[in-house]
Amino acid sequence: MNRRNFINLFSVSLFISCLPIFTASYAAKPKPKKKPSESKNWINVGTVEELNKTGQILKEKSPLGPLLIVGKSNSANLIAVNPTCPHLGCTVDWEAEENIFLCPCHASEFTTDGKVQNGPATEPLPTYETKIAGKSVMVRRV
Repeated sequence: MNRRNFINLFSVSLFISCLPIFTASYAAKPKPKKKPSESKNWINVGTVEELNKTGQILKEKSPLGPLLIVGKSNSANLIAVNPTCPHLGCTVDWEAEENIFLCPCHASEFTTDGKVQNGPATEPLPTYETKIAGKSVMVRRV
């Protein structure tokens, strides 16, 4: 085997041995996802029966993240928020008598539109648009 044949054989072997690395790195690139905020699609989060039974629906996992919907189906004002307190990540509770969301960890209070009423939280709760469609409770990002 002469020198030229050896170099050609070595080059081809090196290329073939590195091919899986290049293929894996190309396949591992994340494809751009459509952001939920860009979507105008409504998401079904529960039934009217479920909402009327307890006055609220808590979905810990949804395409929009955690959701808490409060109200009754015959009310024109359903309220939907992300119930994760921005202070330390606790799940807020709905206090119907006081008409506020209350964090059980450090007593942060939020109004029905998610704004901080009493700290230590400094950021509001994200809110969502709601509607009743047939027997379903629907939510979408504002």
